Amino acid sequence: MLFDTHVHLNADQFTEDLEETITRARKAGVTYMTGVGFDRKTIPAAIKIAEDHDHMYAAVGWHPVDAIDMTDEDLAWIEKLSAHPKVVAIGEMGLDYHWDKSPAETQKEVFRKQIQLAKKVNMPIIIHNREATDDIVEILREENAAEVGGIMHCYSGPVETARACIDMNFMISLGGPVTFKNAKLPKEVAKAIDLDHLLVETDCPFLAPHPNRGKRNEPAYVKLVAEQIAELKGLTYEEVSQQTTKNALDFFRIQS
Repeated sequence: MLFDTHVHLNADQFTEDLEETITRARKAGVTYMTGVGFDRKTIPAAIKIAEDHDHMYAAVGWHPVDAIDMTDEDLAWIEKLSAHPKVVAIGEMGLDYHWDKSPAETQKEVFRKQIQLAKKVNMPIIIHNREATDDIVEILREENAAEVGGIMHCYSGPVETARACIDMNFMISLGGPVTFKNAKLPKEVAKAIDLDHLLVETDCPFLAPHPNRGKRNEPAYVKLVAEQIAELKGLTYEEVSQQTTKNALDFFRIQS
């Protein structure tokens, strides 16, 4: 049993074979998935997929790259959708300094608003971080995000920062990069962080794990992530799959 905590089956890459992709995931042992929406197009699609499939859930938020496009109406819409029975988190949200579409200050403002919204509706958050670690940690502290907790999605930072996030009631989620031969930091995190604080994900269709690197990622491949973590920690695959699934069910407050 596995829980892929971050999928984008609502992406255009799955338009032609969505059901076949879900079937492959089930056959690989992926029982649960959380589909993440991050704008006006992907949020309704994530919810629809969750509605149509057992053990599939949705997160609703606004991506930092598109922060400049978010309006007060969008925020109110996300708040309304947070009451949907299949919505289990607010996000993905955060900061992304790799792309320059949205100014950093705009991203920070939108990030803070979404944390405040999550606290208002008492839901955990999912964090997108690209080249912005220090600012993200600072904002999480200033906004007291520990009140609701969250996931550091596809975590790629150092062990010390992971521990700081855990102290703020956050889970550390590892994806395909932990399987890359040259990915030093994710491997160090997998070894150092207690299994009670780890989740697994694919972030499909992105970041496919070895040996599928460069291809379209899909939820079935989360098994490769769990197997790599097991190897790095000297545990069995069953131990990792069972504990990370329990972690995710508890985190999302899902009754299995």
